[in-house]
Amino acid sequence: MLSSHQIEQYHRDGYLVLKEAIANTKIEALKTAALQIVDDFDIDKHGTVFSTTDRDAGRDDYFFNSAENVHCFLEADALDQDGSLQKPARLAVNKIGHALHDLNPVFGAFCRQSLFGQALRDIGYETPLLWQTMYIFKQPHIGGEVRWHQDGSYLISDPATVTGIWVAIEDANRNNGCLWVQPGGHRSPLREIYQVDWNNRKGTLTELDRNPWPANGETLAVEVPAGSVVIFHDHMPHYSSPNRSDHSRHAFTLHVAEKSAGWSDSNWLQRRSLGNFEL
Repeated sequence: MLSSHQIEQYHRDGYLVLKEAIANTKIEALKTAALQIVDDFDIDKHGTVFSTTDRDAGRDDYFFNSAENVHCFLEADALDQDGSLQKPARLAVNKIGHALHDLNPVFGAFCRQSLFGQALRDIGYETPLLWQTMYIFKQPHIGGEVRWHQDGSYLISDPATVTGIWVAIEDANRNNGCLWVQPGGHRSPLREIYQVDWNNRKGTLTELDRNPWPANGETLAVEVPAGSVVIFHDHMPHYSSPNRSDHSRHAFTLHVAEKSAGWSDSNWLQRRSLGNFEL
């Protein structure tokens, strides 16, 4: 699937871009399925906001239970001061997660396309196990910032074998909140770790290393057209700015780990009833 140059580039830079790697028909089918989930979402019953600006202090049972369900989360700016929705649901949802691949057949089929499994084996996987999926909307005008972070802080395996796959469902650019990465930054230490005390059902983000987050001049905007795929290492610092443009920036993400790796009991994401999903 990948050339020797692409494999070398991934291990050197910590990420790899495959431009327009997925057919538009598959992209549109996924977008249609995501919007159908939103249309069926009961906002009055589940009006939970997802934001990273509070250092993940606001995670609740609705969030934890999404590990084995398909839950919608709202943008903070979609609500007024009284908590009432200011926008139609299709323009208010931040993301859908985190078991889309298990519970929705359209998403399951999309994840099983050979592109993902073959690319992961090319970069060194033996049996990639799919742990979570998210559909992210990055809504126009209110799409929230996702602060600098490393995925290995939130998905802990031993050894560290988590890889993210980010699929552009719509064009992503600097105006609508594209990804930013630090080429080579995957060789930096893990700065934080998010662990859950399940006795109290409370998660805590703890600092591990004071190495600063990337500064101007060290980062690169990953501007890609719809259908493109970005593969990135779990220590790769990445970020996306708020979307204040007129255009959304839909994306779909998958996170995998090597099947043989240990999965921490303190991870927020636990798959106790769902089976293995190998790519």
